[in-house]
Amino acid sequence: MSVALFEPFTLRSLTFPNRVWMAPMCQYSAETTGPEAGVARDWHFAHYAARATGGAGLILVEATAVAPEGRISPADLGLWNDAQTEGLRRIAGFLKEHGTVPGIQIGHAGRKASTNRPWEGRGPVAPGGDGWQPYGPSPVPFAEDHPVPTELTEERIREITGRFADAARRALEAGFEVVEVHGAHGYLIGEFLSPHSNRRTDAYGGSFENRTRFALEVVDAVRAVWPGDLPVFFRISATDWLEEGGWTADETVRFAALLREHGVDLLDVSSGGNGGPARIPVGPGYQVPFAARVKAETGLPVAAVGLITESGQAEKIVANGEADAVLLGRELLRDASWPRRAARELGAETHAPSQYAWAI
Repeated sequence: MSVALFEPFTLRSLTFPNRVWMAPMCQYSAETTGPEAGVARDWHFAHYAARATGGAGLILVEATAVAPEGRISPADLGLWNDAQTEGLRRIAGFLKEHGTVPGIQIGHAGRKASTNRPWEGRGPVAPGGDGWQPYGPSPVPFAEDHPVPTELTEERIREITGRFADAARRALEAGFEVVEVHGAHGYLIGEFLSPHSNRRTDAYGGSFENRTRFALEVVDAVRAVWPGDLPVFFRISATDWLEEGGWTADETVRFAALLREHGVDLLDVSSGGNGGPARIPVGPGYQVPFAARVKAETGLPVAAVGLITESGQAEKIVANGEADAVLLGRELLRDASWPRRAARELGAETHAPSQYAWAI
């Protein structure tokens, strides 16, 4: 019997060995200052290598900042210099060698930048020392205890767009085969999309067309340097979960159609993260309906994410056509070999290194 979760999937010239993928999950483990700031360390290699040998079909390396001030925390990975490119090359090479497609998410944290690691409380890190003043589309803080961000000028917006292109080019040099533009969770691109955080009155604010302008310019810049035979992903928050004044699911569907026209090959559908009085009905698979709607109404391939923890649950999502793949985050932090376990439970097979396969 065919198991949908472990069927290959092809985008452009790239074939993924299965539909169990690793979502970007920050490790907050890079050096914070000096010439080694943002460079991948032994922890990152061991972390991603374990998930590759565990059978994941695609690994999206954690949110990697396109500029120093774009890091979520001072300990985030970056991709704005040669040392960072070299640090990631070893990871991408190992993933590919062991049958996993190497991917990376590039982003800019915007007004949510310069915060502590989760185990240190997530609060803002003040300028001076490791911290810095964050930027955003408008001088609207993420929360009461966060600083008011500096409003970006149009010149700085264009500069950051170029930074995304530079980071994508470096990702390609490092050996990655998928690049994902991070437009979700209230980080910079998502901040521009949502009227909750974007109060601008120029060409980048107000109407739907203006609020999506920056995102599409970034996608165009990335697509221009990314090979035509390799896919570009975009991660989106399908809704801010706000009763009024936020980004909506209807806008996501409309925007997804535009992303497809601009060369995006798959939408990674998440939700929330942009602050405000959000009421989020968290539960198993709670974000899957947003992915299913995008796929049904636009034809754009989608990946579903959010409290997908059981093999049968994941198989049903793919087999029913609600999504083309599932992205596991925290579940893969808990169990690096989840894909192999799921294959065993469903009566399928997934790749394993020879050093393990003889025992399996």
